[in-house]
Amino acid sequence: MLGQINKWLNKFLSDPQLVILGFIICLIFFLIFTLGKMLAPVFAGVVIAYLLEGIVVSLQRFKIPRFASVLIVFLIFMACLILLIVGLLPTLSRQFGQFLQQLPSIIASGQKELMLLPERYPDFISEDQLKNVMEVLTSELTSLGQHALTFSLASLRGIITILVYLILVPLLVFFFLKDKNRIILWITNFLPEERGLSIKVWREVNKQTVNYIRGKIWEILIVWTVSYITFMFLNLQFSMLLAFFVGLSVIVPYIGATVMFLPVALVAYFQWGWGSEFAYVMIALTIIQALDGNLLVPLLLSEVVNLHPVAIIVAILVFGGFWGIWGLFFAIPLATLVHALLKTWIHRLNNIETIAS
Repeated sequence: MLGQINKWLNKFLSDPQLVILGFIICLIFFLIFTLGKMLAPVFAGVVIAYLLEGIVVSLQRFKIPRFASVLIVFLIFMACLILLIVGLLPTLSRQFGQFLQQLPSIIASGQKELMLLPERYPDFISEDQLKNVMEVLTSELTSLGQHALTFSLASLRGIITILVYLILVPLLVFFFLKDKNRIILWITNFLPEERGLSIKVWREVNKQTVNYIRGKIWEILIVWTVSYITFMFLNLQFSMLLAFFVGLSVIVPYIGATVMFLPVALVAYFQWGWGSEFAYVMIALTIIQALDGNLLVPLLLSEVVNLHPVAIIVAILVFGGFWGIWGLFFAIPLATLVHALLKTWIHRLNNIETIAS
């Protein structure tokens, strides 16, 4: 066993390109894992600039100078950001406050419905089992209330953090776009000269990552808009808030769409009960999710990522556990990176073995 490991290590370490590639990847993951929270504004600025770079390049194709293209794109980005803050956040905040006000009555109605279960289904559930469930729910709700109180007490700190982000992130985005070539040149000065394999892997992953992220953002916006229009047409309460989370749920393939059925069903049930309106909302949500999975995703993300569903779910669990919402959003690009690395390493090692034999 040790002999096989030594043989593999010698074969791996004999190729400097593989060593350099492995070192760069390990360094990037180490920095993100250890300094992710401290450098979150920097990472956010890099991601946004990475997405806006495509628009800058498109403007340059029309013979517009780099600085002018960056300035145009940055002004559009700031206008969208201001529109988001002024137009959207107040609505979401208001509906969230209304939801919290109605939450006690929703909980009370839910308890009444649960207490009727032993009478309706005595063979499946007993009063003792229901009491245990109610105790667990009460404990969870108490914990949730304590977290909400802690959040409210720390709101001043949260506001300061948001203000810092609103100042730092746009500033970083502007400089990342304006000085892109200088920054890349400065970083490459620290890298070894023999990095051809790393560049090859980066080009392969970069193409898929850019297309995936842009496609996913369009998917979020389309699902969010369609859900909001549908919920508004059906007069569902908290339509903007629910549509916002339905849009965000597409970040997590397979899982997000399933999870969002519960809050939408609860709001619809406590608004109308078991009626035709409730059925219309659930049918509409099912149609939206079906069109998203079978029409929108293939249209926006076709040939971008070729990963097995099991690999996608594993990537979501692993990277989401490491980096939270950022890990969920970038789980598939990161899984694509890992897949490209493994494929490149195996191909390279096989070539080395073929040459040696």
